[in-house]
Amino acid sequence: MPDIAGVMALFARSPITAVLGPTNTGKTHLAVERMCGHSSGMMGFPLRLLAREVYDRVVGMKGVQQVALITGEEKIVPPGARYFLCTAESMPIGGGREAGQDGLKDFAFVGLDEAQLGADPERGHIFTDRLLRARGREETMILGSASISRVVKTLVPDAEIIGRPRFSTLSYAGAKKLSRLPKRSAIVAFSAEEVYAVAEMLRRFRGGAAVVMGALSPRTRNAQVQMFLNGEVDYLVATDAIGMGLNLDVAHVAFASLRKFDGRRARRLTVSEMAQIAGRAGRHHRDGTFGSLGHEDGEAAFTPEEIEAIEAHRFPPVEQLFWRNGTPRTDRLDHLLFDLEQKPERPELRAAPEAVDLAVLKRLADDPLVIERARGKKQVERLWAACGLPDFQKLGAEHHARAVSRIWRFLSEGHGHIPRDWFAQQIARLDSVQGDIDTLSGRIAAARTWSYIAHRADWLAHPAEMAERTRALEEKLSDALHAALTQRFVDRRTTVLLRDIGQSAANLPVEIEQDGTVCVDGETIGRLDGFRFSVDPATRHQDRKMLLAAAERRLGRILRVKAEELLGAPDTDFALMDEAGQTPGISWHGDVVAALHGGPALLTPEIRLDRALLALGQDVQKQVATRLATWFDAQKEKHLLPLTKMVASSSDPEVPAVVRAVFAQLADAGGVIARTELDSALAHLDKDQRHLLRRAGIDIGVLDIYHPGLLKPGSARWRAALLAARLGKPCLPLPGAGLTLIPAGEKPEQMGARIAGFRGFGEQMLRIDMAERMARTAHEAIAKNEAFTAQSPQIVSLGLSEDAFLQLMRLAGFRAVDAPAEGGPNWVFRGRQKPRPHQHQQNRDKRGTPAQGKPQGKPRGDRAPRPAASSGPAPAGNHAFAGLAELLGRNG
Repeated sequence: MPDIAGVMALFARSPITAVLGPTNTGKTHLAVERMCGHSSGMMGFPLRLLAREVYDRVVGMKGVQQVALITGEEKIVPPGARYFLCTAESMPIGGGREAGQDGLKDFAFVGLDEAQLGADPERGHIFTDRLLRARGREETMILGSASISRVVKTLVPDAEIIGRPRFSTLSYAGAKKLSRLPKRSAIVAFSAEEVYAVAEMLRRFRGGAAVVMGALSPRTRNAQVQMFLNGEVDYLVATDAIGMGLNLDVAHVAFASLRKFDGRRARRLTVSEMAQIAGRAGRHHRDGTFGSLGHEDGEAAFTPEEIEAIEAHRFPPVEQLFWRNGTPRTDRLDHLLFDLEQKPERPELRAAPEAVDLAVLKRLADDPLVIERARGKKQVERLWAACGLPDFQKLGAEHHARAVSRIWRFLSEGHGHIPRDWFAQQIARLDSVQGDIDTLSGRIAAARTWSYIAHRADWLAHPAEMAERTRALEEKLSDALHAALTQRFVDRRTTVLLRDIGQSAANLPVEIEQDGTVCVDGETIGRLDGFRFSVDPATRHQDRKMLLAAAERRLGRILRVKAEELLGAPDTDFALMDEAGQTPGISWHGDVVAALHGGPALLTPEIRLDRALLALGQDVQKQVATRLATWFDAQKEKHLLPLTKMVASSSDPEVPAVVRAVFAQLADAGGVIARTELDSALAHLDKDQRHLLRRAGIDIGVLDIYHPGLLKPGSARWRAALLAARLGKPCLPLPGAGLTLIPAGEKPEQMGARIAGFRGFGEQMLRIDMAERMARTAHEAIAKNEAFTAQSPQIVSLGLSEDAFLQLMRLAGFRAVDAPAEGGPNWVFRGRQKPRPHQHQQNRDKRGTPAQGKPQGKPRGDRAPRPAASSGPAPAGNHAFAGLAELLGRNG
């Protein structure tokens, strides 16, 4: 084993400064400034992400051709590069596997960041090796926590220890519930499951969060952090990776837990680890706070001693650093293994736990093929380099050893290169952006493995080409992962609305698109149909109230403008809303603005403004109501003028009282009523009084009394809507315009057809004016002693079925007297019946069927006979009936 003191003496040829202190002291910033003041320099960082951040900064100062970036998976080395930014493992200091093809570099300045990681069991030996061996020609800086002051002074006696105070105050803020966390907070968890759970809750309560974990690719982490820095989200959920010097604008750090699994066991964080993470709160001279998430009790709570130590930045000193021989012999495999397992001689150093690379080497050393091929310095070095392939996928030493064995076999045979086709196939298998977050993360981890290999120039025949392909693949997968994380954990709409609370509604970026979509700062919150706002249907239930409240705050001015448009709109912009199953109402440009409800009379319904218009002022509401009432009056004049006249006649003192009663009943029924409903009233009318009804356009039929003008489609729609409004019921389906005969359909269709002016005859419904016409035609045919059957031209052209025809004839008062002979004509009506007004019902009560027989006398006035039918069921087949029904004069 090389003498430790000798190694230190060999490299301690220049001034060494150890800048030690808590977080937010500007240590890294100072080192970068010092490096850029030299002719050349190199810095080692604990994270690829941090190395990239500083690389971008130095490029801005020195230019892209002057700066290099070297990490395990990325290598940007311009020919004239003088400033190298690296991960600690990739620092080209020579004498070991890490130097790779670059060999020993001579830099004027060398810096090592986060040197206290020498006490980390997993990576500590790397940082300890750099602490002991990485030296600049003119200046060396060691950056880290004050807790390593004693061990640094002992191991590097020439180092000048400089302490730096924290720029801002870090104080304990207690435990806070997730819903009460201040903005610009970072929540730290120690497992992927816990990170996801916290991020999900933040999405529900606060609009979402950015996610930062060590398992994410640097590109994904950059994109997530940028969302937080840009203010797109106010919260960051992360693992303890944020404690490694990432520059974040964080005001508060909340610990979701104080326990972590360190690869061997679950344990409580040390005070130094707590302080390293909590120290991310506060930036430059802005103070920061830290605390726990939840309650101030249990394992998740800080003890008073821990709080005092973190606030005062006083931590137990680090007594030992982990060490492993950084310059092992590579002439023979057994020598390499022996040197890597040597124990340190100084008490300040302790043997590092077996790392993955050494565990893999031990497994491969038992392979007969490895024993056969790993002969000579070149092959041993090549084997040791292959064992250094990081286990990005966290497969474990056993599984990872098999992957390394495959790689080394390629490197140890033939030209010593991995076959291009095989390598390309491995990349192609990962080229898919489908899958969930865990699937994409797994692909990225695998892609990082191939990216690492592609940046070993001596492992591939065409390293530049493969490095570009792996870079493109990792970027593609990283972008997909960033999108998946954002989709799952960020509700930008909620974030925008929460961020805008308290702003003046006049200053908010509200947009109404052509289709009515309402957007706030580019985020859809719902639709505006007329004056009615509806929340985006994709909104979760717990967010609906917030969006409705946001719309109410933001849409007031827009609704007032629309109200002005409505007040000045022509009548053609309004329409009756009478769709089946809906409450009758009035629409403007197709959007509901008012509903019709029962009023004092059929023609005077209550016009109740839609609740969306209630957001307008009282004065505007009254103006809108007046405008709608004006339009409604115009529609009554256009479609319901006969009904309006009936109402007027029902209260005209110059009209006889008995006639006024008929007008009132008919108007109350909507202008169409079954004759049986007015039989008693008609019996009291004399000829002149009946003439008044005819002059008003009222048709007194055998079956129904109606005004023909009210059977028009427009009139029928309005009558049906007003009747529904009076009853407080939804509108019924109406027959299509122009139809005279329709199928009976279900009960709602039958009810709607009856209101529209149809009467049912079995399975068919016939418009009442056509039914009256058929009855009159039958009367005229019988008066001429002609047969009138279901085969008569008028019935055939109408499309009336035989059953419906029979019902119509019987209800109209016609009576069949003889059954036809077999094969004879269909039902034939010849003759008439003259039942007394009550004889029909008396016979029905006695026999169950109407009376049949000889005429009983001539009816009086306009009285129509009660419906008549044959005595018993009709025989099957074609039948002829003899008989005559008296059809009373249609004009009285």
